[in-house]
Amino acid sequence: MPAADLILKNAVILTMDEAFHIYEPGAIVIRGDTIVAVGSENEILNQYTTLQMIDCQGKVLMPGLINAHTHVPMTLLRGLADDLRLDVWLLGYMMPVEREFVSPDFVRLGTQIACAEMIRSGVTTFADMYYFEDDVARTTAEIGMRAVCAETVLKFPTPDAQSFEEALTYTRDFIQRWKGHPLITPAVGPHAPYTCTAEMLQAAAELALEFDVPLHIHISETQQEVETMRLEQGMPVVPYIKKQNVLQAKVIAAHCVHIDEGEIRTLVHHNTGVAHNPSSNLKLASGIAPVKRMLELGVNVGIGTDGPASNNDLDMFEEIRLASFLAKGASSDPTALPARQTLAMATRLGAKALHIGDQVGSLEPGKRADLILVDLRAIHNSPRFHRDSQGIYAQIVYAAKSTDVTDVMVNGRWLMRDRELLRINEADLIRASQDYARRIDYFLIQREQSLLSKLLALGEETAEEESFEVQAKVVVDDPALIRQIIESHPDIEILRQRHYQEYDTYFLFAPPENSRLRFREDHFVEPDGRVSRVRTRLTLIGPSREGQFAKQVLLSRSRYLATATHSLRFYREYFKPQQMIEIEKERYRYLVRFQGTEFFVNVDSVTHPPLGHFLEVKSRTWSRKDAEQKSQRVVDLIQLLGASPEKTISQDYIEMILQDTPSTHT
Repeated sequence: MPAADLILKNAVILTMDEAFHIYEPGAIVIRGDTIVAVGSENEILNQYTTLQMIDCQGKVLMPGLINAHTHVPMTLLRGLADDLRLDVWLLGYMMPVEREFVSPDFVRLGTQIACAEMIRSGVTTFADMYYFEDDVARTTAEIGMRAVCAETVLKFPTPDAQSFEEALTYTRDFIQRWKGHPLITPAVGPHAPYTCTAEMLQAAAELALEFDVPLHIHISETQQEVETMRLEQGMPVVPYIKKQNVLQAKVIAAHCVHIDEGEIRTLVHHNTGVAHNPSSNLKLASGIAPVKRMLELGVNVGIGTDGPASNNDLDMFEEIRLASFLAKGASSDPTALPARQTLAMATRLGAKALHIGDQVGSLEPGKRADLILVDLRAIHNSPRFHRDSQGIYAQIVYAAKSTDVTDVMVNGRWLMRDRELLRINEADLIRASQDYARRIDYFLIQREQSLLSKLLALGEETAEEESFEVQAKVVVDDPALIRQIIESHPDIEILRQRHYQEYDTYFLFAPPENSRLRFREDHFVEPDGRVSRVRTRLTLIGPSREGQFAKQVLLSRSRYLATATHSLRFYREYFKPQQMIEIEKERYRYLVRFQGTEFFVNVDSVTHPPLGHFLEVKSRTWSRKDAEQKSQRVVDLIQLLGASPEKTISQDYIEMILQDTPSTHT
């Protein structure tokens, strides 16, 4: 009889193959890293001999679970920022912290923690997307797990690349180092269509095709993402990435929450794998993916946890159970996604979704020996009925827990025996993680104390503009008359003029933060009344530096300007102001030269709240002496325009508005 390295016997074997063969009692034969045979115990023991025989004591022996989408180093960011919308969570907290702390050491430690957690949850393979993916791969291989590792590519600087060209160079080297490894499948990871340009998506696809490796990408995770794509590109997300040739690669599409039937059929046609992430999608209120319809149409759908900062765990048993319940609840059909099909998603279909179905996902001769033992003798699993042979799947999906996993093998090597991890020291990892937590806490506490630091943390281009200026705002009765004087007076030279409709939202903060943050949306109005373009900006206005000069001309606060690349809702949730004041006004703006000095002159009509008309005159200044000289010229210009100095407002007119407008509390 042929000899084997190892035979596992006396098990309830769920092969999870296409026919869903079950053997009870069953046995499996392993030689090296490969499954040689699987079948009934009597048949196997009559055909094979071995020096190492393990009695599984009636436990369930099944393929290891496949976590189809995650960001494993983010275990070190678990619990950092929760109960936020996806954009605020990602751009306001995750990415700023990652820019500050993510390093090869961070990635190695986070990966070790994740591997320990996943092994305990019965996971033998995971699909990752993160930075320094070479370190993720190396750490994973050292521990002995299997992974599809995708190096992240973004359109802005990341912890391991200052440009997308640099990221692609890193990815090319990474792929060449790991291609053909027995445990690691390298991949390209363009983060998402909204964080990558068309050029980047095309380049990533070309790289994946060149080396015949997977391409891992987030697709249609939120409704906002889909609506923005329709608005900007005139098409949904899936047709857009198809247009960039992304679907020519072996794509792993994470989420796919908001896709229609036509998009699903496109994914089927291109053999695109989908990673369904039920916990993360619910926690971030992203929605419920149409998994039932995807499976009906033939999509290979796997199940993922997503990153441990948005889940917040890597427990695949929890994900499997939730995936089944979600499909039933969303469809009002209790027969939707039965337990056997859900478990297939976490094993065989998950492997196909990652484009490694020829290696893992089911217990069949020729596949890698990736398997787990699950003990169903605990009280929460009792009793077990035998009337229905398919009942074992429901037992696993609806009753079993990750703590029931006792043993884990990957590539023919044990990683956990009797709940004891063989290659990881958990106590050391916990201590090291707490050190990172203390440092990150301190960083965020310091950042939260300053509006400017929070603004800079977004990574948006921010410039200090007009460090000082002298300015005065005057109440006027007839703005048309003011404009007529500006446009006709011989002593006033107009250098530039604009007509805007402005929508301002002021964020007000409690002491000791005395600054104000203004979100401004400018609509540029042409002479024919047409709006030609829209500009959005953030302006951080600090407290007054010097105070007031004669006749109530103010030496201005410091100002920081940044392009507002996100929605008003995003900034409201990110900055958490104590109050918000909204102002709508029509503005005629002039850049003029008067008495040898350039001034900005704004003629405003405040329509909401209905406060009337204002004239604002201001000029840049760089010293107190210069400010004193210009303050007199400001007064002279105001008088020349026929306005009354007695109606000058020394401070921004927000104080007036506070008295006349109900404030919006966040």
